[in-house]
Amino acid sequence: MENTVAKKLEALEKLQALDSKIDEIKKIRGALPEEVQDLEDEIAGYQTRIDKQADEQKEMDDSISANKTAIKDAEKLIKKYEEQQMNVRNNREYDAITKEMELQQLEIQILEKRIKEAHEKIDAKKGEIEETKNILSEREKDLKSKKEELANIIKESETDEQKIEKDRAKAAKNVEERLLKSYDKVRTNMRNGLAVVPVKRGACGGCFNVVPPQKQAEIREKKKIIVCEHCGRILSDVEEVIEEEKPKRRTTRKKTTTKKATAKK
Repeated sequence: MENTVAKKLEALEKLQALDSKIDEIKKIRGALPEEVQDLEDEIAGYQTRIDKQADEQKEMDDSISANKTAIKDAEKLIKKYEEQQMNVRNNREYDAITKEMELQQLEIQILEKRIKEAHEKIDAKKGEIEETKNILSEREKDLKSKKEELANIIKESETDEQKIEKDRAKAAKNVEERLLKSYDKVRTNMRNGLAVVPVKRGACGGCFNVVPPQKQAEIREKKKIIVCEHCGRILSDVEEVIEEEKPKRRTTRKKTTTKKATAKK
């Protein structure tokens, strides 16, 4: 049993060491991957805005077309009413037709006003679209620059990373599935990516909370997997601290000088 647990811990330690190396490589890239992702999201947002603005402009164009058609219909009615006026039999019919003509003329004025307002809105919308396109163009340049920078950094460490990833895949096969899932879960929750740590100077190597002496003894025995009760990390071993012997302070004996008695002449 002892040998089995020791091997499990050894496999976990190896996996953690490889994952830490991968983390170091990724750390060199800094915030570039996040910056690239943010720019891609921002560009997608601007593109969506442009599409929406274009749809709004099309709706206004359609509105102008519909209003122009309505004006033509009103003009046809006016012409029809004018012809009817020529054949009225009394003043009441004449006044009724005149009123209908006035209503159609008023409708034409309203439609012409709507067309004018729509043209003004279209001009403003074109300005908005142009402004958004300019911003989009700048962001696309930024994205291209960031991607090139990231690609160069990745290329420099690509060979090492691929080798470590292969070693990592092999090491993961030596860890039983249940432990691997727990390891991955703990590692994901930790900002520094450490899921397997030793006890250093009587404290957890991850959260630095004190580990009781009895617990340290159990960790040394390697008879079972023990986790930190504070952070949940797997405690793999106890690092013995060897105190350096302080050099003894050199003491210097104080010299005493004796004055020789001088004989009186």
